[in-house]
Amino acid sequence: MVPCAYSESVKNSSQTTCYCRELDSLKLSYQECCQRFHDGRADGSALPETAEQLMRSRYSAFVAGLAPYLLATWHESTRPQELELDPQMRWTGLEIITTRSGGAEASRGVVEFAAHYLEGQREAQQHEVSTFVRENGAWFYLDAL
Repeated sequence: MVPCAYSESVKNSSQTTCYCRELDSLKLSYQECCQRFHDGRADGSALPETAEQLMRSRYSAFVAGLAPYLLATWHESTRPQELELDPQMRWTGLEIITTRSGGAEASRGVVEFAAHYLEGQREAQQHEVSTFVRENGAWFYLDAL
């Protein structure tokens, strides 16, 4: 498979721990975890099956600077016109706190998470409860509660 623009920035994807798994005891590689979603979104060949999988893939996209993927997975009713990522932001790990609904058969889901990052030398986190919707088989980030 030819890598798409979404994941070109990730080298040795089979040996690199996925960004969304850095804090997990289960250390899946980027290739085993989020790469298939980043590569398959444009043509619909690989879509997250759950709201949590979409949350994880969106976090990994923030880390890798994949703004096109983030926009493509943002629901059209709340999606910004454009998205400029801060290249100075250093994401350090994702912690999934709870997942409500959002399974493979659901049409709505809620994922509470903490995304850890460095702001200069200071450690910080973004804590959010995000809502997701599934339309025509694809999950989308809707908004934060």
